[in-house]
Amino acid sequence: MTTNATQVLDREFLEVRCRIIDIAAAMDRIDRAEPHTGQSEDPRMAQLRQAIALLIDGTPNRAERAQLNFSDEYDPNWRSG
Repeated sequence: MTTNATQVLDREFLEVRCRIIDIAAAMDRIDRAEPHTGQSEDPRMAQLRQAIALLIDGTPNRAERAQLNFSDEYDPNWRSG
């Protein structure tokens, strides 16, 4: 038996809505906090903004792309360092 989009939305809506509100609240707390001195923007904020943007871009594989957004590039010499 396959599940259609409406069934998935019925099942997931409240939890996803809660997560979005939680993320929005965290971003609000960051915005209200005293600015960090010494650098223009923390690179983690750029990662968060990029991840949020890819969630709404309509392209498939959002989870994979979000994970890659937060991952370092592969270094073939990682063991030698």
